Amino acid sequence: MNEEVITEMACNHAYQRMQLLRLLAQQGFTLIELLVTLSVASILLTVAVPSFSTFIQNNLLTTQSNSFYSALALAKSEAIRRSSPVTLCPSINGTSCTGGAIWSSGWLVFADPNNAGVVDAGEEILQVGAAFSGGNIFSGNMGRVTFTANGFSMGSNGTIILCDSRGGSHSKAIILNNQGRFRSETGTGSCG
Repeated sequence: MNEEVITEMACNHAYQRMQLLRLLAQQGFTLIELLVTLSVASILLTVAVPSFSTFIQNNLLTTQSNSFYSALALAKSEAIRRSSPVTLCPSINGTSCTGGAIWSSGWLVFADPNNAGVVDAGEEILQVGAAFSGGNIFSGNMGRVTFTANGFSMGSNGTIILCDSRGGSHSKAIILNNQGRFRSETGTGSCG
């Protein structure tokens, strides 16, 4: 072999050996790098977790109040569409009204042509509202809401308040007047 080839082979061998040594020298993170990374991660989690918990609670309240709000809108629009009374009442079993004013266990929207306020044989159930999760309480001063053919809710004037563990400052109140108008307010309810 000539001298140039031998020199080139020696250089290639030395280069490959250096690359192998570099790979062997890189073994991972140092202890200091690892501790700094864990410290930064723990600080970020300490700041983020309480805010995320509040975010979850607020979204749960909003979702639950919107669910009931849409049930009221359905009852009113169906009463007008059918030209006949439609009632919304608390229900535990999804087939009959339970009476009382605790709405967090569920509710029914049903066609109520005889305006009795209870589900009679042959009356159509339009919607069954599911019980609320998260231990939230939804109650008020109304045991039922009946919308007449013109959309009014005569005798159903009242407020239903949704509360969680944080109390009245975070409550959601749905307020209904006799003209069938309803609105939502935040932080005005009294829980307890």
